[in-house]
Amino acid sequence: MFSFLQSTIYVQISPDRLSMRDVKSGQSVSEIPELAISAPPNQKMLGVGAAARGAAASQNGAIVVNPFSHPRSLVSDFTVAEQLIKAFLSRLVGGATFKMSPVLIIHPQGNPEGGFTQVENRAFRELGFGAGAAKVILWQGDDLTEQEILSGQFSSRGQVCE
Repeated sequence: MFSFLQSTIYVQISPDRLSMRDVKSGQSVSEIPELAISAPPNQKMLGVGAAARGAAASQNGAIVVNPFSHPRSLVSDFTVAEQLIKAFLSRLVGGATFKMSPVLIIHPQGNPEGGFTQVENRAFRELGFGAGAAKVILWQGDDLTEQEILSGQFSSRGQVCE
């Protein structure tokens, strides 16, 4: 009924870049997927993306984490990955007074030997729901065009993963 109010966000995840684009508004954010965290015991988020390293440098004991950088899996730290996706999503949609939970199309980048496992696919899906999505579509294949996303007719150069 109110689907015209719902955003569709295309999310591309790689160890080098986290990109999000609202395909209806055209707004996007794309930065290195890093999160700065203050030292224990009161760990809190200090900065994300390009600002993470500077934020960590200004706090004694703070660390910078890239939850998508691991030699065997694209998701190495689920909790940090979820916080990072939430922060980027918040940047993208801003402080909208009335907003519906978006549809996220999550596109993990890369082609691991043997493909992504069912466990990794579930982790990507859960990351989307944990970030506040109403619906999560997991896409593996070539980059999607805006027309493919808006029409819901994804190309034959990949697959929607269940």
